[in-house]
Amino acid sequence: MRVISGTARGLKLLAPDGMDTRPTTDRVKESVFNILMPYIPCQNVLDLFAGSGSMGLEALSRGCGHAVFIEKDTRALEVIHKNLEKARVITSSEVIKADAFDYLGRCKTQFDIIFLDPPYNKGLLAPVFEKVFSGRLLTAEGIIVVESEAGGEMVCDNRFNCVKRAKYGKTVISVFRFRS
Repeated sequence: MRVISGTARGLKLLAPDGMDTRPTTDRVKESVFNILMPYIPCQNVLDLFAGSGSMGLEALSRGCGHAVFIEKDTRALEVIHKNLEKARVITSSEVIKADAFDYLGRCKTQFDIIFLDPPYNKGLLAPVFEKVFSGRLLTAEGIIVVESEAGGEMVCDNRFNCVKRAKYGKTVISVFRFRS
């Protein structure tokens, strides 16, 4: 796993040990950021269920102004800190140990991009979309990038349009915007 492009291009990233975190593969990450080219750089990025922090770090490497990483696993948080230090982007990032729903419930920041990669098939996608909508956490032109399992849980929310969906092996990437 590495940073694909930008100021930290080629940097090898650490990943938390164990099976609780599924790092996004380089192939999937490269495809995601090809889709996101019209939206990057932007000001504020949220990496929710951050794991290794690779998605938010990639966004910072590509010129985004600030990234917030939300993770509750202590081992994963240590890895995120190490990856941000290696990439020299500590000053443009904020790492918060928190439950995703607790954070979303108290957050007052609006984000241009929200990366959402929760544990698969645990019924977490719909409640996250509800919190994002009710908390007004996405800018008017912002997007939510969801990583999910092929054949697994999907987002069905009439307040958002799925503007892009692509399958990469067992992984599905979906990009959502507010319905106009």
